Formats: sequence, structure tokens, C-alpha cells
Amino acid sequence: MKLDILAFGSHPDDVELSCSGTIAKEVSRGKTVGIVDLTRGELGTRGTAETRDREAAKAAEILGVSMRTNLKFSDGFFENNREHQIEIIKILRKYQPEIVFCNAVEDRHIDHGRGAQLVRDACFLSGLRKIETTWNGKRQDAWRPGNVYHYIQWKNLEPDIVVDISGFIEKKLESVLAYKTQFFDKNSLEPNTPISSDNFLDSITYRARDLGRLIGTDHAEGFTVERYPAVNSIFDLI
Repeated sequence: MKLDILAFGSHPDDVELSCSGTIAKEVSRGKTVGIVDLTRGELGTRGTAETRDREAAKAAEILGVSMRTNLKFSDGFFENNREHQIEIIKILRKYQPEIVFCNAVEDRHIDHGRGAQLVRDACFLSGLRKIETTWNGKRQDAWRPGNVYHYIQWKNLEPDIVVDISGFIEKKLESVLAYKTQFFDKNSLEPNTPISSDNFLDSITYRARDLGRLIGTDHAEGFTVERYPAVNSIFDLI
């Protein structure tokens, strides 16, 4: 299966919180999208790895993505090293995405910046044919995605690219709320966390509204890039 977009998240729910509006929009346009979670979020204060597994599957169903898998790296302790890079390279070569989404380059949670660097480095290395990998016993061809975009998470980073997601904010919120142990279970007896507050849940919408305001639309999502974004024509910009 070749994918148009492959979205990576250090934890289940990273993708939903940050770029699920863009994903839902592209799925509606016929693009094939997949999600790869690096860890099961097993160190999260609320819920368990097992509940996160179920919630991630539900969110994937809501978004209509073509595949979702979890690499089961160690939450909080995975490293940007050869061992982890090779596992991501195998995934990149299997699905050959044109575009990769990954974590924010800098953020409150240490896994986010580390995950961003790990995926970015693996995307480059995946294009080197002398790095040999196999899948189901067959040697894989080298593959490098055309573009790597970092979504925005806790911190209000300045975006380099802003995507209009008007008409898809409800789908985004529905996918986020699939993680009920994390965000909105009023009956939970587990400790409150920064992401379980009403303010945090509201912030998903007001950030999208603010980015939309800045580009003259209802809602939007922002991304940063590590190289100049390019267009074929100045008229490609809306």
C-alpha cells in the first residue's frame, strides 16, 4: 500500500490534537493517509496502554485513515539512534509516503521534540540505498518523502504553512474525544492533568479559529518546515 501522507506521533493522540483536520480534509479528497504511533503512551497519568490502544483505533476509524500501527517504542525513553531509525525507515519504505507529518520541533513534552528529530532523520536516511532493510524477507527499495512537515502542539510556535480546515473542525474534535480517558471523562477518579482541563479542550478550537482568522477562513492548522516551502506559481497561494 502506497500512501499519500504518513503522520507520525510520539504518543497516540498527538496526531489527532495537531493535524487531524488536515488529515480529514485530505481523506475526503481521496488521498490515502496512515498514522504511526511511536509509543503506546504507557507513562500517561490517566488511562492505560490498553485503553489508549482502543481509543487510537476508534480515532483512526473516525478519520477514515487507511492504516494505523504502533511501533511500541518506550514512552519517555526512546532515543534517536540507529535502532529506532531503522524501524521507521522500514515503515517509510513499506508505505512510500509523499508527505510526512511529525511532532513539533520544540514542545513541553520531551518526547515531542525527540520524536520530531527521530522521524526527520529517518526520512533522510530512508533515501540512502546503502542502508539495507527488509520487510517480510524481501529487501526494500530506498525511499525518501518529498516533504516533512512538523505540526504544532502545546507551544504556540510560529507556523511556516497554514492549512485551511474549514468544515473539518467537528471531525477533528470527534477524533480527539475518542481519547476519553485523556480529555473529557468527568467521572474519572484519576488525577487532573494539563490536558484534561476544559481550557485545554477549548484551546483546540480557539487555536484553529485564530489561525483561520489570520488567513481569512473559519479554521486552520499550522505546520513548520525545515526548508523553504516552494510553489510552482505565485497563484498557488490562496
